[in-house]
Order: sequence, then C-alpha cells, then structure tokens
Amino acid sequence: MNILYDYIYYAGAFGLIFIGIFTMMVKRNYIKVIIGLSILETGVNLFLISVGYISNGTAPIFSNPGIEAKNMVDPVPQALVLTAIVIGLAVLSLALSMAIRLYKHFGTLDLQQIKEQRW
Repeated sequence: MNILYDYIYYAGAFGLIFIGIFTMMVKRNYIKVIIGLSILETGVNLFLISVGYISNGTAPIFSNPGIEAKNMVDPVPQALVLTAIVIGLAVLSLALSMAIRLYKHFGTLDLQQIKEQRW
C-alpha cells in the first residue's frame, strides 16, 4: 500500500497529460484546444515536481547539523517548474490573443471551418 501511495503523483500527472492530449486532438473549438494545452502543461509540471519529491524530505538547507543530503528534496525540478509556469502563462496569453484575432477575422472558433476558409 505504501508503494502505491508513493507513486500516486505520477498517476495524476500522466492522467492530466493524457486528458490534455485527448482534448487537444478531439475538440474542434479553439478555446477548448487551449484549455487542453493548459491541462497538458499542468500535468507536465506535476510530473516534474513528482520527480524531485522525497517522502518526509526536508528543504535543501545545510544549516541544520545531522541532516544528510539523501533526505533533502531536489530543488532543480522546482526551479524548472517555476520557469515553465511563466512560459506557460505567456503561451496561454498568446494563444488567447490569437483566438480573439481568429474570431474577429473568421467569425468562428471552429478549427474545421477556419481550415476550410481562406485568408
């Protein structure tokens, strides 16, 4: 039971990744595709945090005597996820601004109808 509890974050991360990929591939509305991209990004971030997680781990600060390095949480995935969150926010805002432009130009957000039309 304890082993299953240790890997529950990986299951959640892969679940979010698969939901995001499925949403991006199946939906025709551009806003729903953007939501799928955001869910996919959240799953990847959760996976990266799960890689650096140690059960009952401590912060990577060596000021306390007696704490070994093997019991400390890895700070590199946390820094990568913070950077990925900022990049994901920029991509999300760019995609939403592109949705506004597409709606103004074509009058729809249906990707199939937009693909059939010409500029």
